Order: sequence, then structure tokens, then C-alpha cells
Amino acid sequence: MRAWRSPVTAMALAVVIAGCGTAPKAPPAPRAGGFYQDDGPPAQVPADILSTPDALPRIEPFHSGAGRPYVALGRSYTPITDDRPLVQRGLASWYGRQFHGNRTSTGEIYDMFAMTAAHPTMPLPSYARVTHLRSGATVIVRVNDRGPFKDGRVIDLSYAAAMRLGIAANGTGEVEVQRITHREIAAASTATTVAAAPAVMPSAAAAAAPAGGRWAVQLGAFAGADRAQELLARVQAELAKPQAGSLAVDGPPRIESDGGLHRVLFGALPERDAAATLATRLAALLGGDVATYVVLR
Repeated sequence: MRAWRSPVTAMALAVVIAGCGTAPKAPPAPRAGGFYQDDGPPAQVPADILSTPDALPRIEPFHSGAGRPYVALGRSYTPITDDRPLVQRGLASWYGRQFHGNRTSTGEIYDMFAMTAAHPTMPLPSYARVTHLRSGATVIVRVNDRGPFKDGRVIDLSYAAAMRLGIAANGTGEVEVQRITHREIAAASTATTVAAAPAVMPSAAAAAAPAGGRWAVQLGAFAGADRAQELLARVQAELAKPQAGSLAVDGPPRIESDGGLHRVLFGALPERDAAATLATRLAALLGGDVATYVVLR
């Protein structure tokens, strides 16, 4: 969970839930652009950030801890705990470098370059389609954090999602947010599976893919190289287990560094669909605390 900008910190939320009388720290003064004074874009923006693909919706169990009622900035919130549809219109904002590498409300690591978002009451994790009402631009994000808590704002986007929608420079933009339900995901998945179910897992074909393939699965991105090394070691250990099956032939996982960002990547595939299938298999192996995203290398 993020620090005081939109979502509260994990510690602050724990204090509120426990009923402790300690007063939370006041949020910093915002800049005119819409983000807080200690936040903002990365020092170096990846050249291919506008090519960051949408999050790939999949059915995931809701995080029990993120479904409890909580208080933020003096207001009470009761999260949704079932698979209901949700459509809202209002302002979207975004959060960036101040929170990059911190824990989200689901306990995952926030990656400002992944297609994720925060919402005050949506069940976590969820997937949502966000449409910029002025331009018509649309992205699909994975919602795994709480916020924003400012009146009129309905969703807090990652930096990558804000760039894709064209609102990063202004800080906010009028959007429509539509939650993608499990039923919708299952229906879309069934249609895709019937049309393209292979006799052999796609990763077997991926093993023969050219080493220079442009698509990869991102397992994490960190400002500190040591954090990237920790995740890499864990992934290597999981791939060595029998349940990893043929996934091991798609590796090995690796770290690619660009400026001050260290990304843990897996695979090098010529097509996004093959990488998306690989991402689904990796997510099943690694569990919900390691998010997988399909990215351009």
C-alpha cells in the first residue's frame, strides 16, 4: 500500500484498523500537475513506454486483507468483496517514482512501468478498462492498490498507464472506469481457448523462438539491484522444482538494467500472444505475490 499521496501506507492502515489513536501524517502539498511534491515521473523514461501492452485479464482470488473496511484521510471505505460490475466516471490521477518499489495493498511491489492502478473500493486484484473521455484512448490495468482518496478522483494509474492515456503531463484526466468481471474474463478466455487451443503448451514452441524476440514476461522492476537479484534467485529456485515442467526450457530468467531500473525478465518471444500464455503459466507457478506482465524488450 502506498504512502500518503492517495492510498495510505501499510503501517498507517494497520494503525487505523487497530483503532490506535496515533494521528496520521498530513499529506504533502500537491503540485499543480496533480502529483505530490515528492512524487513525479522517473528520472529516465523508457523509450518504448508508449508501447507498454495492456494488462492481461485473468481470474484471481480476491485478497482477503485488502477487502477489510478502512479509514483514509478521515473517510471510511468499505471495499467490494464480490464479483460485481462497476462503472464510474471522474478524474484519473497517477503515481510514480515516490512509490516505485514499495508494497501495494495486496503486498505486491509497485512497478510504475507496469499497467496497474489503485482504486478505493474495487476488489483486489481486479482488472479494469479505463477510457480517456476526451481522446477515446483506452487501457486495461490490473488494480492491486488502494486510492485515490481525493474528491472527484476515481482511479490512480501507474505512470505507464497514464502515459498511454495521455494524462501524465497534466496529472489528471476525465475517464470512465469499467471493472472487468470474472464472468467476462472466463467468457473471453473460453472463446480464445476454443479457437487456438494447442496440442502442446505454447512455451514448447517458444523454446525454439529466436533469441532476439521482442516480447518478454516481466516479473518485477526495481530501483535497487539487490532487490532484483533476490527475485531472480527465487524464480530460479521455483523453476528448478518438478512442478515447473517445461517452463524451465523457456529461460533462464535474467536481469536487464536500463539507467537506474533493474527489470527481471523471462523469455524472448516474437509474438505477444505467446508471451501472454507464458505469463499465465509463470503466474500459476510463482503465486499471486509475483505479478507477471507482458512487455516489449
